[in-house]
Amino acid sequence: MMERRPEPELMLGDEQARAYTEADFSEPHEHFVDLFAERFPEPVSGTVLDLGCGPGDVSLRFAARYPDCVVDGIDGSPAMLAAGAELRRRHPAGPRVRLASGLLPDASGPAVPYATIISNSLLHHLHDPRVLWSVIRRDGAPGTRVFVMDLCRPDSPEQAAALVAEYADGEPEVLRRDFEHSLHAAFTPEEVRDQLREAGLESLQVERVSDRHLLIWGYL
Repeated sequence: MMERRPEPELMLGDEQARAYTEADFSEPHEHFVDLFAERFPEPVSGTVLDLGCGPGDVSLRFAARYPDCVVDGIDGSPAMLAAGAELRRRHPAGPRVRLASGLLPDASGPAVPYATIISNSLLHHLHDPRVLWSVIRRDGAPGTRVFVMDLCRPDSPEQAAALVAEYADGEPEVLRRDFEHSLHAAFTPEEVRDQLREAGLESLQVERVSDRHLLIWGYL
């Protein structure tokens, strides 16, 4: 198994932020919301916390799918939030999405405790994954829905390169490079299960859902 190689926790550069905002992530981000709806088929309302929201595309898609929700997003990169400002202004669900800059674990949403906590592609950025699980425990409550989607580390550098070639072909070099770095920084399902046991979150399930993604989901 390929050893984990952490990457920078924050995407602070304007060029990097613009590349992510201008890239077409509509399919994987809509798939994120589809998978949430499959795991939690009950009606969802109230305020949702989105950890590591980036420019806010997932937050907006979630708010659009669930019109009785307001989404509070937190991200540590002002450049990412600024790059997505126009996206939020022109999106119909924009008025129900409130994004703020902040670093975990110090930052917290304004509506604690949250009945729903989501996160997309944050875990692999964290040098210490305990940060994410501690924030989820702190800002949730018994019965809170938790839905975390992230990359899964391949077995070898060759497999990582093959995934980049398959899924980032034709993308700007900054996206191809970041994708490969992120694959090296991601965790395996077994490592995530160990993290959950250490955090006292054994109620959450770990599920491999593609050749490059895993889900962590369930109720607190």
